[in-house]
Amino acid sequence: MPMSSAHLIYRAPEPDDLARLFAIYSDPQTQLFNPSGPMTDEAQAAAMLEGWIEHWQTHGYGWWAIAHKNAPEQIIGFGGIGLHDFKGEQRVNLGYRFAVEAWGKGFATEMGKAALAFGFSSLRLGDVYGYVRPTHAASIRVLEKIGMQRCGELDDVPGQAPSLLFRAVASAAQ
Repeated sequence: MPMSSAHLIYRAPEPDDLARLFAIYSDPQTQLFNPSGPMTDEAQAAAMLEGWIEHWQTHGYGWWAIAHKNAPEQIIGFGGIGLHDFKGEQRVNLGYRFAVEAWGKGFATEMGKAALAFGFSSLRLGDVYGYVRPTHAASIRVLEKIGMQRCGELDDVPGQAPSLLFRAVASAAQ
């Protein structure tokens, strides 16, 4: 069942989202801060999408396909919360990736607030994490704006500076 916020609609990803997922994740601009770089073939996108769909089937929540209310058929990004392996520890992670044309409109902040509210109120999570490359100033600002606080580092990219780790706690967000 789709959820919504002021400008955005959120729904579980579907197999038909594959082309849009690949378009967003293969764009070098959207992957500028991803050490792995842009996806190079649709099989990578298919594997990611399959993982998201399985997460929904197993846990009843996960990353959303995101559209603007004015164009609900046009996916502008993917994001939300889902379990993620933080170097051997399973934690709920908040993340997102928006198409370039959706940048600079506050959508990441709006989605992040919606994801935290959903996680804390509907799922009764105790905390949610987020990690970001230390040079990604825009995403750092988003995590700070939605109330996440820096809580450490994650040495997740060999030979590069560690990612910054952020955390939101249920009691602080409600």
